[in-house]
Amino acid sequence: MPITLTDAKRATLAQKLASMREIQNLIVANERQFIQECSDNDIRSRLQDMIEDDEKNLGIIETVITQYGIQAEPKDTVQKMVSQAQEMMQGSELNLYEKMAQHELLKHGQVLSGLIVHKAAQVVGADVQEALAPLNAVNFENRAHQEQLKGILEYVGTRELTGQEPDDGFWAQIQDALAAMTGVLGSAATQASDASDMDILTLIFMDHQKTKTLIREIEKSKDPNKIQEYFGQLYKDLTAHSKAEEEVVYPRVRSFYGEADTQELYDEQAELEKVLNEMKNSEPTAEAFPHLLKRVKDMVGDHTRQEESTMFAAIRKNMNDSQREQMATEFKEAKKRLQTQMK
Repeated sequence: MPITLTDAKRATLAQKLASMREIQNLIVANERQFIQECSDNDIRSRLQDMIEDDEKNLGIIETVITQYGIQAEPKDTVQKMVSQAQEMMQGSELNLYEKMAQHELLKHGQVLSGLIVHKAAQVVGADVQEALAPLNAVNFENRAHQEQLKGILEYVGTRELTGQEPDDGFWAQIQDALAAMTGVLGSAATQASDASDMDILTLIFMDHQKTKTLIREIEKSKDPNKIQEYFGQLYKDLTAHSKAEEEVVYPRVRSFYGEADTQELYDEQAELEKVLNEMKNSEPTAEAFPHLLKRVKDMVGDHTRQEESTMFAAIRKNMNDSQREQMATEFKEAKKRLQTQMK
C-alpha cells in the first residue's frame, strides 16, 4: 500500500502558520492606516519603525512556511475575523485610540499563536523545530511592540480625553521596559534580522539540514505510523527542493560552475527521485524500505557535500549579495508554487 504523504498534525500546523501570515498582513495594513490618521510626528515615527519590523517579520513568516514545507489556507474563522477587522479599522465608528487598542490585542494574539506553534513543533518533530525556529524572534519582537503600543495608547487616550498631552516621562518608562527586554532577547532580534535577508546559500543549507534531520528521525523510529509521517514530509521536501533548484539555481550557475558539474547535479536528483518513488509505493514495514532509505541517505549526503563545497564556492565567487538574495526570493517562490501543487 503506498505511503500517505500528508499527516493530519502537520496539515493543522500549516493552517495555523497560514493564519499567522494573514494576521501579520492585517497588522501591517493597520499600522499604515494609523500613520495616515495620526498627526503627532513622534508617534508616526514610532509606528513607522513598527511597520519596518512587521514587514520584515512577514517575510520571516513566509520563509518559515516555505521551509516547513506545507502550504495551506488560513482557517475560515480567521479569514472572517480579518475581514471584519478591516471594515472596523477603515470605518469611522471607532476613534484612533479604540482602533489602536484593538491593534494591541492583535499583537498579543500573534505572540500567543507563535508560542503555541513553537510548543506544537516540539511535539510534532525535530524537523519542524528546525523549520520554525525563526518564529521565536518574531514572537520576541511582537512582545516589544506591545510595550511600545501601551505607551502610544496612554498618549493618544490621554489626549483624546483631555485635549492635553501626558507627561513626557512615560516615554522613558517604555524605553526602560524595552531595554530590559532587549537584554534578555537581543540575540533573538539579531536572528530575526538574519532570517529576513537570507541568501540562496542559506536557504539551500537549511533545506539540507532539515532533510538530514528527517532521515535521522526515520532511522531511529520503530513506529510505522511515525515513519510514514516523516517519510511523507521527506518526500515532499526533497521533491520541492529538487525541482526548485532545477528551475532557479542550476540554470543560473551552469555558465560559471561548469557544464559537467551542473549536469551531474541534475542526474543525481533524477536518480534520487526514482528511489523516493520506490519508497513511496512500498510500506514502512516492507523488507526493502530500510535498504532504500540507506540509498537515499547516501545519495543526499553525496549531493549536499558537492553543493555545499564546490557549488557554494562558485556562487560566492560569481554572484554578489544582491544577486544571491534575488535568487533566494525566486527559489522560495518556486518552492511555494510546487508545495501548493502537491497539497
